[in-house]
Amino acid sequence: MIEVLLISGGAPPAALVADTVAKLTAAGGRVRYAGSVPDGYLERDLAGADLAETHKLPRSNPRRAARLPFGERVWIRSRKDQWLLERAARAHVIAALDDGGVYTVWQLAQRNRTAKAVNGFAPAIDAVRELAAHGGPPEPGPFRAPASLVARDFGRAAKDLPAAAVRLASSRRVMNNRLGAKLWRLPLRIPGVPEGLRIAIGKRVAEAMVWARRHADAEYVLAQTASKTSDPETKAQLLDEAVKLAADRGVNPKYVDPAVAARLVLADRDLAAGNLVGAASHLKRAFLWGFHRVIHIDQLSTKLSTDTAGFIKPFHDSQVMRQFATPRGRRLPAAPPPTGRPVRLLVMTSANDNFLGHILGRYRNHPDVEVRYLDLATHSSLKRIAWSDTQMILNRLGHDDGYAALAEDLLRPYLDWADTVFLDWCVGPAAMLTTVDPGDTRIVVRLHSYEAFTRWPLLVDFSRIDDLVFVADHVRDLAKTLVPQLRGPLAPRMPMVHNAMELAGFAREKTADARFNLGLVGVSQVAKDPLWALEVLRLLRAEDERYRLLVVGGDMNPNLNKATRKYFREYEKELEPLVGSGAVLRLGPTDDVAGKLTDVGFILSSSVREGCHVGLMEGAASGAVPVVRDWPFYAGKAHSARTLYPEGWVVATPEEAARRVLAVNTTEESWRDAAKLANEYALSTWDWSVVSADFDELLLGKRP
Repeated sequence: MIEVLLISGGAPPAALVADTVAKLTAAGGRVRYAGSVPDGYLERDLAGADLAETHKLPRSNPRRAARLPFGERVWIRSRKDQWLLERAARAHVIAALDDGGVYTVWQLAQRNRTAKAVNGFAPAIDAVRELAAHGGPPEPGPFRAPASLVARDFGRAAKDLPAAAVRLASSRRVMNNRLGAKLWRLPLRIPGVPEGLRIAIGKRVAEAMVWARRHADAEYVLAQTASKTSDPETKAQLLDEAVKLAADRGVNPKYVDPAVAARLVLADRDLAAGNLVGAASHLKRAFLWGFHRVIHIDQLSTKLSTDTAGFIKPFHDSQVMRQFATPRGRRLPAAPPPTGRPVRLLVMTSANDNFLGHILGRYRNHPDVEVRYLDLATHSSLKRIAWSDTQMILNRLGHDDGYAALAEDLLRPYLDWADTVFLDWCVGPAAMLTTVDPGDTRIVVRLHSYEAFTRWPLLVDFSRIDDLVFVADHVRDLAKTLVPQLRGPLAPRMPMVHNAMELAGFAREKTADARFNLGLVGVSQVAKDPLWALEVLRLLRAEDERYRLLVVGGDMNPNLNKATRKYFREYEKELEPLVGSGAVLRLGPTDDVAGKLTDVGFILSSSVREGCHVGLMEGAASGAVPVVRDWPFYAGKAHSARTLYPEGWVVATPEEAARRVLAVNTTEESWRDAAKLANEYALSTWDWSVVSADFDELLLGKRP
């Protein structure tokens, strides 16, 4: 007879227990059950089950177990239960029926090493059938005391690492088993294990879990090992590994906060010891983890927007960041615009001139302006130092490695020539530029939206910038919360100026069926969240199958990282049948967006975050009725999509979006009226003929 002991931390479904017991009995098992169950469960609910014995485990917790995980509490209160220990000593199969029983099964399996320990109803049946197929169970061995667990088994494994631990304890077979993986996490929490041994075990078990593709378990093991490690360097390294495991898989890392905190502790320690190189290295790593693009750029939500102050607080609470962020100011204020000669305007960027075309065109043909254009990416020396964040950090901490002198030598000829520098994008080049005192040259930097979700604004010395230009108020609010310098006495002016867009050419005659076509311009990033638009389309087609979605622009690059790949695969899966049925048309990249928009009657913004969403504004200018998602990164805040766009354009859900479309499209006349209003608003607010005056005031100090 195969002796089977079932254990649960709660009350599993009685019908499932009875059915399992019947199958176990039919396979040759004699089944006993012990559970931490409510009064009456054994007598009432399991009365019909063919159990040899039942036993109720204690349910009251010792005081010291109150804060332990539930499964460990079940064991702590049951570990002296003689009925349980005696049946476990004779059992051939010990099975956990729920997560609350796992830890107890593991503890009992350490004492009865001949028993098969499994987790779940089906694995229990399989274990009994396997024993029966191999001629029956072996005789139970000695029921060992738990003291031998750490002293003998773990000690022997540590001495023989990696061979024994990898081959036996951490084999893929063991880790591929749910119970095996869970059980190997538990010894890491046992008190009394020597720290060196615990670290070795943690690393090896994590490695084995990665082999078995149990990445989340591996992250947990590394973080748990780090939490019981006293050496700050080792703690930081373990947490680094846990965060990297998640980030490399495109998953938002669970342990990024402790990883950042561990690096900031080391940075503060090295700063206090005068080791500026070490402090800079640790601060850089804190920045890299805290602002990893998988966490903020390629996700549909982020703590950086939901709790901006809480997210950034650990950085600004650190001593290294306080020293790093001390403003240095400038020796001279910016000179007023010159008289008697044209204003010398230096326009700078690094490889991204997407939003500079109209600006350069205007001032190259302006009689009162002399323009020079500098793309740092085309100058090897400037390109190299423009993104060297390690040297920037060292410089700000007071370490002189020649970086500032090199930046001065390379930039001074440009600064001496220019009256005003306009640098597009607040990223590496902005941080590099502010390592140099600009003299009396006026410095203007534009921050779009993307930059606020990176580390770069924290590396900029804004006390050396005269105007920090934003394309939207909600982005300005976010940046001011992230960067204390933007709230200090040396903060730059922070005007909001719309992007330079030529919109008049978008107002073209619509095609006959345009009012049943939705348009989505640009789906190249996860943040565009085109799945939201597909849901709007489904809701509309449930009412009227004439509705279609036209997608303009290239697809997101699935090779960018695994987060993007994961989203792209889900999007493609949802999109395929809609394309096949003709409900979605993929128009691909085009140089003639205005021409494609003649087929679009409603323009969507499905994004989770935007600065101003140029594609949406172009659609409105074309006479497409805007339907704007209340961008979740900013929804409910003082400034958001609702304050950027007119009342009625913004909706909270796909259902509300569909209702807006249906309400506007009741008749062709009502649709045309709404389209006309959208066109008029776009041209009177965002067209270059209007916005150019704001740039004249910003860059030349005067309005035309």
